[in-house]
Amino acid sequence: MDVFDVLIIGAGPIGLACGIAAQEAGLSYVIVEKGCLVNSLYNYPQNMTFFSTSEKLEIGGVPFVSINPKPVRSEALEYYRRVALKFELNLKLFEAVEAVEKTGELFRVQTIKFTYKAKNIVISTGFYDIPTQLGIPGEELGKVTHYYKDPHYYAMQDVLVVGASNSSVDAALETYRKGARVTMVVRDSAISKRVKYWVRPDVVNRIEEGSIKAYFNSELVVVDQKTATIRTPDGLVIIPNDFVLALTGYQPDFDLLRKFGVMLSEDEKWLPQHDPETMETNQKGIYLAGVVCGGMDTHLWFIENSREHPGKIIRSIVS
Repeated sequence: MDVFDVLIIGAGPIGLACGIAAQEAGLSYVIVEKGCLVNSLYNYPQNMTFFSTSEKLEIGGVPFVSINPKPVRSEALEYYRRVALKFELNLKLFEAVEAVEKTGELFRVQTIKFTYKAKNIVISTGFYDIPTQLGIPGEELGKVTHYYKDPHYYAMQDVLVVGASNSSVDAALETYRKGARVTMVVRDSAISKRVKYWVRPDVVNRIEEGSIKAYFNSELVVVDQKTATIRTPDGLVIIPNDFVLALTGYQPDFDLLRKFGVMLSEDEKWLPQHDPETMETNQKGIYLAGVVCGGMDTHLWFIENSREHPGKIIRSIVS
């Protein structure tokens, strides 16, 4: 097909939902994704449990059946793969977008493999691909990572976890239970209230009993091959260290948004400009869907409350 009605960037749950909505409306479409199917979910920790229940993660009217009160990563991967197969979605995986230009009413989108032409574009790229950097000496060392996958790798090692979010707390608890000597460094005075309600008491108790050491109102300032230096209210503390899990958050691909001409707010949130009724940006024919709509406020949108975006977008395009 020479020209698609809709080109969707991102094959996460909301990107897939956009493809389903386009298909059901009789529009021609293609979904391009720089990684694998639901790439962000694939890169989540292997033992991750969702905050939402399974029915709130459903798309396309397909039931999400889980054996757990709240589904886990492996179940979500299986579910979204089966949804993609059920609808025979037009997916182009492992195709990163490199350039875009508009000629008349058509967009030309160049990926690393092909050039596509489309009348409309939906950007549904999430936020998990670009970690927030600490900007400290030693951050480039191989012992420092911004992603956490599996606890066994850190068994019997001195592990420093930066942050007190859900991902940080999960990493601290899981590595501790696999025999790691865990230290947490937290900017705030306590573990975040946003931590899953069934997990927060666990980490608080482990800290109180001394199983996990925690420095509050503190920050990591230097990392070298053998140690990590922490700035605390009582001064600098140097501790032995084998690995640093700098789970300090992630952000949308703002460079991609700028490449498409989408305006961002000038405050620290960098909110992409869009109409909440149609999801269309300041660029006619370019729409946003999912977490990317929140800019740096990555706690604003989730799968469960973004599922209305595809319907709004497709209704706008059809009308």
